[in-house]
Amino acid sequence: QLPLVESGGGLVQPGGSLRLSCAASGLTLDSYVIGWFHQAPGKEREKVSCIGSASVRSTGYADSVKGRFTISRDNAQKTVYLQMNSLKPEDTAVYYCAAEVQSVQRICFDYETWEYDFWGPGTQVTVSS
Repeated sequence: QLPLVESGGGLVQPGGSLRLSCAASGLTLDSYVIGWFHQAPGKEREKVSCIGSASVRSTGYADSVKGRFTISRDNAQKTVYLQMNSLKPEDTAVYYCAAEVQSVQRICFDYETWEYDFWGPGTQVTVSS
């Protein structure tokens, strides 16, 4: 059983919205940094957004999504959300969430892709008219 599972992807028109969910099982989410990544065909996996543990509470966004995407967490529900608004065709990709143990006083955007230990299988987001 995977510790993380994404959901909420789908087909949406440009300008539309989607909310992705990252559900955890077996992990106590409040101790982890959670990152959202996307990977388009033929391209490298890129960091989209992240949120720090419950004690550090940092958030971070890639320049390409600032002002359009919002990350949040519900520790009681063991879920992290990525609200995606004003979607563009270039947002089309498989979206992954990942988790890494939070180090003290380290902001979440400092974590590199390779540092994340746990990954979900991904959910497809397609933005097209």
